[in-house]
Parts: sequence; structure tokens; C-alpha cells
Amino acid sequence: MTPNQIKASLRTLVPLQQPVFLWGAPGVGKSQVVAQVAEELGRELTDIRAVLLDPVDLRGLPSVNNDGTAHWCPPAFLPTQGEGVLFLDELNAAPPLVQAACYQLVLDRKVGEYTLPDGWTVVAAGNRETDRAVTHRMPSALANRFVHLDFSVDVETWLEWAEQRELAEEVRAFIRFRPNLLHDFDPKKSEKAFPSPRSWEFAARIIAARPEPDVELSLLKGTVGPGAAIEFAGFSKLFRQLPDPEVIIKDPESAEIPEEPATLYALCEALANKAGDNTAESIIAYASRLPSEFGVLLVRDSVKTHRGVVESPAFSRWATANSDVLL
Repeated sequence: MTPNQIKASLRTLVPLQQPVFLWGAPGVGKSQVVAQVAEELGRELTDIRAVLLDPVDLRGLPSVNNDGTAHWCPPAFLPTQGEGVLFLDELNAAPPLVQAACYQLVLDRKVGEYTLPDGWTVVAAGNRETDRAVTHRMPSALANRFVHLDFSVDVETWLEWAEQRELAEEVRAFIRFRPNLLHDFDPKKSEKAFPSPRSWEFAARIIAARPEPDVELSLLKGTVGPGAAIEFAGFSKLFRQLPDPEVIIKDPESAEIPEEPATLYALCEALANKAGDNTAESIIAYASRLPSEFGVLLVRDSVKTHRGVVESPAFSRWATANSDVLL
């Protein structure tokens, strides 16, 4: 299921208090999606890394009351009121005894003397056994308490998210140019760094921090892996030599049009980010001179940046002239 389908599923299941387990490769963004849905639903999020717990951590510590009987004091990180999502990340990487403690929490909404408040839903996530990540086989009785959803990577969804987060333009343009490198994980290899939605977010933050040129490539290799880093570095070199978008906007009819597809992808990304009421005419005029596939890409991304582009006379003219491509 794509991230948007996962989010739609969670929006249905969380209010029902139905436990859910998200399965996916490392770094695909499972925890991000859970956090986004919790925020959309206006619910608190308690994120617990099950792999870091001991079995007694969930049950709490014993104390002796005045009546001489022992009681268990639940840990402070468990919720006691309100509505929210109790997220048990990396649940299947936790030792079997911790999973057993979670079993009661998922099944009975209790563990020891603690009761999960009404309004809270358990959502768990973990890597697949085929990813060669550290996992322990989940007891079938525990597994049977969840609705299981398989998480897959979707380039368009990630690009929309990256734009909302204002990640570096050159990273977004590169992923659009080389979509297969958004997630390229081979469990048969023992690579420490590999391309994933999470590692590209890290790479974008590194680029935005403007590292010293002599260490930039090494930082990228250590983030997304050597192969993807070298490809990105080559693309980034072109991106940084692009014509100034402001110059193109001032004179779209005579501005130079690059020949390299990689450069055109990068230029479309840069120009689309300039879309607005005052720039729509110029951007669409330039898009009309591009090869049709890049013209559509530039106009589509410009509309995403500024919806008002579709109301400009230039858009109507462009849509009429390119109706055969749009259909």
C-alpha cells in the first residue's frame, strides 16, 4: 500500500481502536506516516521503541502500600488520559519477553495494573524478515490481534511531502529525475548507507547546511550510499549551474533552453517554485517552448506551488494548445 493508502487506512482504524501493524523496509517512513495521521486526527502520539525496553519496563516497579500489599507503579511514559496513538515501533525487533508484555497491552489494553485509556489505539511497526533487519518472529497469537498493512514507497507522495517540508530543491529534482533511487535497498548487501526516503531527508538537510565542498560528497556517501551519492553529486553540479530562474521569468521568449534531460528536470523544479500571480504568464510562456513532456511537468508543478496559475489567461492558451498531450 502506498503511504496515502496507509494514511487513509489509519484514519479509519485508529478511531475504531483497532490495533494495526505496519510492515515495511527500513527507512521508508512508517513512523512519519503514523505521526502525520495522529496530528490530522488531533490525537496525542506516544512513541515507544519496544526494542529498548525490558519486559518489566511496561509493567512498572512494585511498591508496598500501607495495607502491606504490593502494587505495580506503571511507567510515566504510558498515557493516562485523553485520546491518542500508542506507537510501538520496531515491535518485532524486541526480545520475545518484551513482545509477550506487549501482547497483554494489545489484547486486553492492560499490562500489570495499568489500563490503556479509552480513546487510545495501539499502532505497531517493524521491518520485514526478508529485509535481514534484526527481527524476532512474532507469536501468532499476538500477530492475530493486528490488522497488518504492507508499506510501499511512492515517489509522488514523497515529493509532495518533501515540498511541504521545503526540503532542498536539488534533492527533489534529483528524485524526480531518478525515481528508482528514492528507495534502493538490497537486503543481500551489507551496506550501512543506502537510498531511502529517510536518508534522502537527511541528505537534504545536509545540502541545506552548505557543508564544505571537500567533505560534501563524503557526507552524502555516508548518508545515501556511494552509488547514489555520486549520481546525485553529478546532478547537483548541473543544478547549481542552472540559468537564474529570475532571468528566465524576465525574458521567457528568448531565454536559453538546456538540452540535457537532467538539466531540464532541475530547471523545471527551480522555476515551478517561483510560480505566483506575477510570474504565471512568464513561466507558462517558457513552458510552451520546452519539449512537451517537460512543459507539462513545469506547468503541473507550478500549479502545485500556486493554484492561481490555472486562472491566468496564459494557462488557458497553453491548455488549449496542448490538449492532445493532456488527454
